[in-house]
Formats: sequence, structure tokens, C-alpha cells
Amino acid sequence: MTTGPLSGVKVLEMAGIGPGPFCGMLLADLGADVVRVDRPGGGGMQLVPWADDLLNRGKRSIAVDLAKPGGAETVLSLVEHADILFEGFRPGVAERLGIGPEPCLLRRPQLVYGRMTGWGQDGPIAHTAGHDITYIAPTGALHAIGQAGGPPQIPLNLVGDFAGGSLYLLVGMLAALDEARRSGRGQVVDAAIVDGTAHLMTMIYSCYAGGIWSDERGTNLGDGGSPFYGVYETSDAKYMAVGALEPKFYAEFLRLLELPSDPAAQLDRDTWPQLRAQIGVAFAARPQQDWAKIFDGSDACVAPVLGLSDAPGHPQLAARNTFFVGNGITQPSPAPRFSRTPAAVDGPPCVPGQHTDEVLADWLAG
Repeated sequence: MTTGPLSGVKVLEMAGIGPGPFCGMLLADLGADVVRVDRPGGGGMQLVPWADDLLNRGKRSIAVDLAKPGGAETVLSLVEHADILFEGFRPGVAERLGIGPEPCLLRRPQLVYGRMTGWGQDGPIAHTAGHDITYIAPTGALHAIGQAGGPPQIPLNLVGDFAGGSLYLLVGMLAALDEARRSGRGQVVDAAIVDGTAHLMTMIYSCYAGGIWSDERGTNLGDGGSPFYGVYETSDAKYMAVGALEPKFYAEFLRLLELPSDPAAQLDRDTWPQLRAQIGVAFAARPQQDWAKIFDGSDACVAPVLGLSDAPGHPQLAARNTFFVGNGITQPSPAPRFSRTPAAVDGPPCVPGQHTDEVLADWLAG
């Protein structure tokens, strides 16, 4: 029995890749009954075995062939009992399959219908293919990430797919769900990765407009341009992350690094090359573990850069159970945390069609 704050909310997730499944995982973590509508046998791009695909944890799956007669009707019969349906097809595909917004809202007027795409539902290239990197490229976000004089660096698929895509789809659908419960009327939520990613850049565009941010990457306070905000290699070829922006944190950083402290010169860009070199030499003298101990518990804003295998063992993350082992897989715990209705992973990753009979029985019976 789920205990999360979305317990009782029924969600239909039309199978896809990337931002859609991650959004569905978040909803399931928060207690929603998420039913993934898969093609028979799965289909599509599958990077890891179904049983190990953590983006499908806590969900149930039904197999529906939308290309065959009766397929759309099966989905529409479930829509009558759903609070949310979301899909990640290219514009117009859901309509051609018979499960677009019009027939779904006709069946359930209070339904929240979420649409997740890279480019949005309209515009000159809305129908073209893409992936995270191509969606964040036109927004300014990709251009802004990287070292001075070097090429843009790829921020995994965190900025586009999951931050600009999944999280904006989630926020939009939950906002629409709240409004639907007050008005009795559903609506369509058009979530585009380009829109969400651009919105994430609001502070940077503000700084740029104010003349305190350069469009040349790697030259600003918060993008690695300053010597007190960046990463430094240690003697064992690992790294430490430094984010000592505020003067008092900067002073503490220099003290623990055993470098001369001149807080008044912190923003003197003429001194940055020499300071960067001094910091680099200091960090290179000891292994990461030593530096982690030196900065542990301080306000110097310094932390070790850990890999996937080491992250779960970090003392702070271990104390908060930020990771847990489920189904034999070390994985992130649900976030955020709730004092009264805790989120939880309610089951292992689903396999396509695993719960077809079960879902049809309990949803349609209800």
C-alpha cells in the first residue's frame, strides 16, 4: 500500500524513453498508481534489461497494440478512471493512434493530458527528431558549460531530458491536477525540453543582461572561470570541487589550503591565473582522501568528486540513506522527503505487459 502524497492518483504513462519514464518514476515514487502502456514485447530503444531499468520502478505495465483494432479503445477505457495521462510521441502521433487529447478529454473531462517533446507541439522543426544534446544546444545552456577556450561540455542528459523535460512536465501536470480538482475541468500540458531548459537559464540570462556574465564560457564566477569555483586534481589523480564564492568561505578555504589570505583581492581578475596555479599545486600535493578530511565539517565549500561506485558511501549521503539497495541494485532513494506521507519505491521495475490482466481488472472494476 503506497503512502506517498500522491497515493490514490491514477496515471497512464504511454511508453517512451528518457524524460517520460523518469517523470513516471517520480510520480510512482510519490505514491501514484502509475500504469505504463507498453507495446507487446516492449519495442523501442532499451538500454538495460527491463528488470534493471530503474526508471520503471514502482510502476505496473500493460501491453496494448495501438495499431490493432480495439487498442485505442482499451486505453480510452482506462482513461475514464485516470487522473493523468502523458505521452512523449512526436506531434500528431497520439491523434493518429486515436488517443489524442480530444477523445481522452471527451471520455474524462477532468483529465490532465501531458505531452512531452523536445521541440514542443508547434514551430518549424517540431516534427524533427532530436536528443538531449540537440535540444539544449539552441537555448544557450550547452554553450555556457565548459572551460575557457575549449568546446562546450555535455552535462550528461540531466539538463535537458530530466531537468528541462521531466521536472517541468511533472510540475505542469501537478499544477493542472490541482486546478482540475477545483474547476472540474482538465487541460493539456505542453512540456518541451527547449522551453524548460531555457527557463532553467533565467538567472544566467539575468546576469548576462546586467553585464555581470560573459557569453564566453569558462570566464565567469560560477562557470569555472574563477580559481575559487572549479575542480582541482589531487596527487592520486582524483579531484576536489571548490565553490568558495562568498568572502568568508573563501578565507576559510585559503586557510585550510595553507595559502596566503587576501580576501580583498578575491575579485581581482588580474590575480586569478597566479592564484589558480597556487591552488593547483597545493591540491596536487596530497591525495583526495586527505583533502576530504581536511575540509570535512568546514565552511570552505569544498567536497571530493566521487564516482558512481563511491557516492553511496559518502558519510552525509549514507547518513540520510540517499541511496538504497533494491532488487539487487544500488539506486537513488525517492526525493524530496515528506514528514507525514513518506515517498517510497513500491516494487521493482516492471516488465512490458506484466500486469495487463491485473490492471484491467482493478481499474475497470473501480
